[in-house]
Amino acid sequence: MGTDTGIDVEKARADTPGCARVAHLNNAGAALPPAPVIEAVAEHFALETTIGGYEAAARNAEAVEHFYGAVAGLIGARPDEIAYVENATRAWDMAFYAIPFAEGDRILTTTNEYSSNAIAYQQIAAAKGARVEVIPDDANGTLALDALEAELAKGGVRLVSLNHIPTYNGLVNPAAEVGRLCREHGVLYLLDACQSVGHLAVDVAEIGCDMLSATGRKYLRGPRGTGFLYVRREIARTLEPPFLDLTAAEWKAPDGYEIRGDARRFETWERYVAGQIGLGAAADYASALGIDAIEQRVTALAATLRRMLAERPGVTVRDRGERPSGIVTFTVDGHPPAAIQAAAQERDVNVSVAVPRAHGYDPHGLDAAVRASVHYYNNEDDLERLLAALP
Repeated sequence: MGTDTGIDVEKARADTPGCARVAHLNNAGAALPPAPVIEAVAEHFALETTIGGYEAAARNAEAVEHFYGAVAGLIGARPDEIAYVENATRAWDMAFYAIPFAEGDRILTTTNEYSSNAIAYQQIAAAKGARVEVIPDDANGTLALDALEAELAKGGVRLVSLNHIPTYNGLVNPAAEVGRLCREHGVLYLLDACQSVGHLAVDVAEIGCDMLSATGRKYLRGPRGTGFLYVRREIARTLEPPFLDLTAAEWKAPDGYEIRGDARRFETWERYVAGQIGLGAAADYASALGIDAIEQRVTALAATLRRMLAERPGVTVRDRGERPSGIVTFTVDGHPPAAIQAAAQERDVNVSVAVPRAHGYDPHGLDAAVRASVHYYNNEDDLERLLAALP
């Protein structure tokens, strides 16, 4: 299978209680958490119920603070460049809406942009007079770098914004190459890494992004209701968050305030404390396994699944791009994806339905496809169980 990366898969499965119940191939939706994450969340919540929420946070202050270093270490950042946010959407929003757009500013994005982000572009375009422009794909279906470079050279670009891994088509966008071009032209770069942190080796210095948003619940295997935002130290002070509270800023009574200088200016005081501790534990778990090893195993498993599907009569793999991810999309002739999902679930196999037309700027996208997203704790039996569920 070509998936021997040094990861002890049996131990990873033993650490994952859900593996005893389901073949979980919906990691791009929400992955199964490992025991250290489950325990970290449960222990803090139990403490809250016995001594009080404020008191539990004070007692576990070191574990709360540990989150920043754990996440920073995972993505090659510094702890003061990390903010804890309740989900990836809010993290992305806090970064995007902090940018001082003006009339005529250009926002460049990709054909496969996530719809939530696209809605935000349109809102700013209407409110500020900015323009949203979509860079075409190359022959492989990936962002065309030569087209991006040509648009950057024209000037007037305030922001390049894209997702590292789209939600529905199996590709990995060339994030580092985009970063190089943005640096050359002095343009802000926002990367939606919702599907890539915990899935690929993500190094913000290598990628060259100014801001990066991510979630806990997907490939990082953290709790739902958690996420984080990376903001490069050198630009954090140039961005004013769309709303502030007493964590993000200090009130200078009676009529002034001073915003924090680090990434925590994007935080709010009230938060899911057990989730923050659990997300730190998830980052530790991924780092201990080795993110390079995780990427190799996930990529190899996905390649094996694509091959198995392609050999099946009536099945069409719908992925595109030169660099494939752990997300595999496919259709089965004569069978709606929702029916495939239901049939798989009857066999305790979890997949999801992707709706390409609901995302991205490509009007020729599929109405729907089955999305199977693998992780390192999946094994050959999980893949075989999915194939057995197909008509």
